[in-house]
Amino acid sequence: MTDDGDPPKKHRFSEGQGVDADYDEFTLDPPELKVDPTKVDPVDSRVLSDILDRRNIDRDDVDVQDLVEVGLSYMGINRFEEATETFERAARFAEEDSLDAQEAWVNKGVAHAELEEYDEAIGAYQEALRIDDDSEHAASAETNLAYALWEFGHTEEALEHAERAVEIDPRFPQAWYNRGFFLSERGLFEDAVNAFDNAIRLGMRSAEVLEEKALALEELGESEEAERVQERADELREKREERLVEEQK
Repeated sequence: MTDDGDPPKKHRFSEGQGVDADYDEFTLDPPELKVDPTKVDPVDSRVLSDILDRRNIDRDDVDVQDLVEVGLSYMGINRFEEATETFERAARFAEEDSLDAQEAWVNKGVAHAELEEYDEAIGAYQEALRIDDDSEHAASAETNLAYALWEFGHTEEALEHAERAVEIDPRFPQAWYNRGFFLSERGLFEDAVNAFDNAIRLGMRSAEVLEEKALALEELGESEEAERVQERADELREKREERLVEEQK
């Protein structure tokens, strides 16, 4: 856990192209949806409701992955409420209990979590896991469910789902990071350090994971190693801040 008491903030959602960082206009116009951006506000959250009413369009006429891409683009510009609506429609138009539906439910949960709507996030992750608790999206659902449960005050359940995420996909660095975080919360600092090390070995070399590892090492009485790890975390944070400054020039 970081010094200011913040929980892990890195939600896992499926990959998408999103929007370009210097986009001029955002459009909800995948070809299958046939939206004329000259006639509607392209970021009006009501647009998809009007277009994708099941009374007016058949499921076969909707490309679910295009809808997911729209939702991910909303996530990329921090329009999380619109993202939740888009992902829900993707789930509804997907074939029942399909991987596409599961992916949409996981992403819907992520968008709700960004809005701090943890009850809705938990429901979305649970629906994703009801579809398939051992699929390619299941580990993401489990680790994000763990995070939402932690925020909701269900800390014991959170650790159980973090453990399950690692079991499903032992090469998922975010799952190891969250497992380490929840182990630290339970005072199991040695196991937490091992979990953070796994996350780092699997490519998660962020300031956050190093800070969590440093705190766990400090609790174990390994002050010198904790200081070295914290110094690396500070270096990474400084480099990230420098990049942000450069990008804003």
